[in-house]
Amino acid sequence: MTNRMEVKGMEQKRAMKKVGDSRTEQVYVIRSQHINPQGRLFGGYLMQWIDEMAGIVSRRHSGKMVTTASIDNLNFKAGAYQNDMIVLVGRLTYVGRTSMEVRVDTYVEDYQGNRRSINRAYLVMVAVDEKGNAVEVPGLELASEAEQAEWLGGEKRYQLRKRRREEGY
Repeated sequence: MTNRMEVKGMEQKRAMKKVGDSRTEQVYVIRSQHINPQGRLFGGYLMQWIDEMAGIVSRRHSGKMVTTASIDNLNFKAGAYQNDMIVLVGRLTYVGRTSMEVRVDTYVEDYQGNRRSINRAYLVMVAVDEKGNAVEVPGLELASEAEQAEWLGGEKRYQLRKRRREEGY
C-alpha cells in the first residue's frame, strides 16, 4: 500500500481532499432538558446533533452549502443519562459526484477519558449552490487500509440506496 491511495474512478483534474481534512469532534453535556420520561437522552436531540455534525463535516469537505439527503442508518446501541458527556466524531467515508457519506460515531466519555459507543449513523449529504442545485464535490484521498475499508462499505451502501430508490422503498 502506498501512502497516498487515490480513489478509483476519480478524474485526474478533480480536486482531492483527505479524510482527516474534514474530521470533526464535538462534545455535549446532557442536561435536564435533553432527558426523556425514561430518564435517558431523548433520541431526537441526538439525531439533531448527528445531523449537525454531518453538515459540518460535509461543508468542510465540499466548501459549499449542504443539505441532508438521507439518514441511511441510525443505530442506538445504549442510552446516555443526565450529566453524561457525549462525544460525536464525524468523518467522510465515501463521496460521489455531488454527494458525501458521513459516518458519525457517538460515545459517552467518562471522567478518565474512556469512551463507550452508544450510536453509529451514516448520513448522505449533498453539496448545493445558492439556488439549491447539486454541485460537484472534491474527491476523497484514502491514506490507510481502514479508510479504504470504509470506502468499500460506502460503495455497498450507495448501491443499496440506489436499488431502494429504483424499487420505490
